[in-house]
Amino acid sequence: MATMTLPTSPDRRASTLVLVASLASLAVAFASQYWGGLQPCVLCWYQRYPYMVAAALGLVGLIVAGQPGLLRSILLLAALAFFVDAGIAAFHVGVEQHWWAGTSECGSDIDLNGSTEDLTKLLLNQPVVRCDVPAWTMFGISMAGYNFLYAALCGLAALWFAVRARQAEA
Repeated sequence: MATMTLPTSPDRRASTLVLVASLASLAVAFASQYWGGLQPCVLCWYQRYPYMVAAALGLVGLIVAGQPGLLRSILLLAALAFFVDAGIAAFHVGVEQHWWAGTSECGSDIDLNGSTEDLTKLLLNQPVVRCDVPAWTMFGISMAGYNFLYAALCGLAALWFAVRARQAEA
């Protein structure tokens, strides 16, 4: 009977952690949306894309785990993806706090040139999710705020693993 073993080398663990951290964040986002009923705004969606990139990089890192130079590059790219996500989240927090305006997509994407009946149908069938109103907060921190902290920590961890991969290469 074949048994499944978890990656044990430091190289594989770093890639596994990048993959798991990315997928965990995406799982929380989608669970909040589909089970929790929290509809994401456009900035919420933008925060999901770097996690998708980091997850893909985590998979690639598992494949190249035996090559420290290549793994270091993959981990640096994953760190960059996490830091980009933290930047988007920080921007979103600023929009929520009304420190600056959001993007043009942060309001509604309804075409106002249609007929009254078409506009009525669109308004009734489409939730308008504003970027400047947090959908959920805990201890005064919104999901975007927690995502900023999480993504920044993931980025620092991936950067730390990349430095360790460089030391292993030397």
